[in-house]
Amino acid sequence: MQKTLLVTGAAGQLGQRVIARLMDANSVAPGQIVAATRHPEKLERLAALGVQVRRADFEDPASLAAAFAGVNRMLLISTDAIDRPGRRLAQHKAAIEAARKAGVKHMAYTSMINPEDSLILFAPDHLGTEKALTASGLSWTLLRNSWYMENLRATIQSVLASGKWFTSAGTGRMSYVAREDCARVAAAALASDSTANVRYDVTGPEKHTTAQIAAIISDVYGKPIEVMQVTDAQLIEGLQSAGLPVPIAKLVASFDANTRAGKVDVVSTAVHQLTGRAPQSLRDFLIANKAVSS
Repeated sequence: MQKTLLVTGAAGQLGQRVIARLMDANSVAPGQIVAATRHPEKLERLAALGVQVRRADFEDPASLAAAFAGVNRMLLISTDAIDRPGRRLAQHKAAIEAARKAGVKHMAYTSMINPEDSLILFAPDHLGTEKALTASGLSWTLLRNSWYMENLRATIQSVLASGKWFTSAGTGRMSYVAREDCARVAAAALASDSTANVRYDVTGPEKHTTAQIAAIISDVYGKPIEVMQVTDAQLIEGLQSAGLPVPIAKLVASFDANTRAGKVDVVSTAVHQLTGRAPQSLRDFLIANKAVSS
């Protein structure tokens, strides 16, 4: 019997990549895929290919019941609703409950590295979602994604312009991962027949300090970068002076504090294990995307 596989957030950058990898790398027929989104009009191209496009709004339970009907396995991509405390977690819990009621058997969820021991301000959203999923009765796959390499683009533009990188991360290390590698892992987990409950840390192939990342960027772009270590408070003040709202400045600083504390000092083999291909290195990613980030 053919499985029906659903991807939430299907209009987003990760969701669209997952669906493409389902069809390409995992040979899933378009008709077996449900692309769930608040904005079906954005996925006319997928609908034309035969993908089932369904409206799903995590704050509209009726839409979830209809969207999840007949689905065997689904990928819950964490939402971007971090504008007020608890909103994202409530959305995720609603999706999990709707999936349970709809008879979904297995759910994969895009979480983060070590949410149970994190200083990042939105970590409780991920930890709470993991707990809700593990208590739901569904079988599950937790994809604890590291920070996307793509998220470095704004930083690269800033540090290349100024020649300075202000950070409070100290000598803490992180293994950045390409969004494409996360998509390949998610597609493989979704297309699998496994109903085992498993957690994967999804990372790139190596860990770097901020100084090491700056050196790679400097080498790729041919411009010197001086890393300036500051306190969390100084970083927040500087980000505010640059125009960031206070909540966002505090969130960014929490990432650096978390890295400094060694809470994302992780490298795993999950990308190769699930896809058969090694993850892209940070240097290769920067070279391939040099025109985009400059």
